[in-house]
Amino acid sequence: MTFNSAPRLELLPAVDVADGKAVRLTQGEAGSETDYGDPVEAAGAWVEQGAEWIHLVDLDAAFGRGENRGVIKRVIKSVPREVNVELSGGIRDDASLEAALATGCKRINLGTAALENPEWAAHVIAEYGEAIAVGLDVRGTTLAARGWTRDGGDLWAVLDRLEAAGCARYVVTDVTKDGTLRGPNLELLQQVAERTDKPVVASGGISSLDDIAALRELVPSGVEGAIVGKALYAGAFTLAEALDVAGA
Repeated sequence: MTFNSAPRLELLPAVDVADGKAVRLTQGEAGSETDYGDPVEAAGAWVEQGAEWIHLVDLDAAFGRGENRGVIKRVIKSVPREVNVELSGGIRDDASLEAALATGCKRINLGTAALENPEWAAHVIAEYGEAIAVGLDVRGTTLAARGWTRDGGDLWAVLDRLEAAGCARYVVTDVTKDGTLRGPNLELLQQVAERTDKPVVASGGISSLDDIAALRELVPSGVEGAIVGKALYAGAFTLAEALDVAGA
């Protein structure tokens, strides 16, 4: 297969919100934030450059130290209807799930809750189907929970359980790579994609257009898309350049 004929890779530029501002973390650690200003402007910049998806994260909710619901709502309202939003962070029970769905986002990314409360996660997956993705945040083959501050069990055991529950999509992050610009963990993504016939979204470590090209080569294996964060904010490449390499 020549590169130009490879199926396209969906790109989801990230807007991570903490204390009302757009920030980036290094390896998911609280306190490692770099401030990038107004989240509405950050999302608007990605839309202007051609984004079809925004990956929006409430970091304070993920870390259990508050929430940014008002800002999150403003960001989603500001995005044109044809641009989809995937929302993540602190969605752990019916109330937080309903509040998240009420924002108008297209998809919810469940993290900790899917690990700590499997019965609830299975119920939500059964009820909402395609609107629910589950984030698998991994160190080695151990999952990380609660904003990556706790172990969440064995990756393969949890994946088998989520497969049995009918999970529609997985967002896979190598925590050790996230925010480091050291390249994605292609081997991990390939392994997860081999264990499921559901789409996999890659997250963490993208540092160059070559990384995006390498992820695009995994599309036939089941890698549907990639979340891009720090590399865009750091100016390693523009979103327009990334979309071009991704085949958009």
